[in-house]
Amino acid sequence: MKILLHACCAPCLVIPYDDLTSQGHDVTAIFFNPNIHPFTERLRRLDAFNEYTSQNGIKVLEDNSGKDMEDWFREIAFRESQKCWICFNFRMDVIGKMAESKGFDAFSTTLLFSRFQKHDLLKSSCEAVSGKYEIPFVYNDWRSGWNEGVKRYRKLGLYRQKYCGCVYSEKERALKIM
Repeated sequence: MKILLHACCAPCLVIPYDDLTSQGHDVTAIFFNPNIHPFTERLRRLDAFNEYTSQNGIKVLEDNSGKDMEDWFREIAFRESQKCWICFNFRMDVIGKMAESKGFDAFSTTLLFSRFQKHDLLKSSCEAVSGKYEIPFVYNDWRSGWNEGVKRYRKLGLYRQKYCGCVYSEKERALKIM
């Protein structure tokens, strides 16, 4: 299958990309994360993504959605209690629509690799987007590869952030270390 794989960051791309390609899939990665705050953090993660994909010959689809950080903030505003659901839907909707319009057979996301994401909520969001655009969602629970992934991205020297990305997760992390 020709799969569009949403990548939240370079470290989380390592295991899912290798798994899908080892199954014979033709995988193209895309970095679409207008939720990442501050903007300099987003640029740092994008640089690491670009470096990793370039060094490993990974095909990349550029984001041409026209959606940006301000759009994300408008979606999430005053609904902090639903922030993860809204954020997943916002990003996966763009990915699903793009996968369908660009002729991919399916889509998936490296967010399924992280032990820190709300896995079931993410899966539900992806399934809803799949139905909306009538494009299959490739589900894999890559969390079992977490330890191997950590070893591999550390060995590669990939930049790894210390929080999910949004302003809310940055605040939660800061409060934990205070």
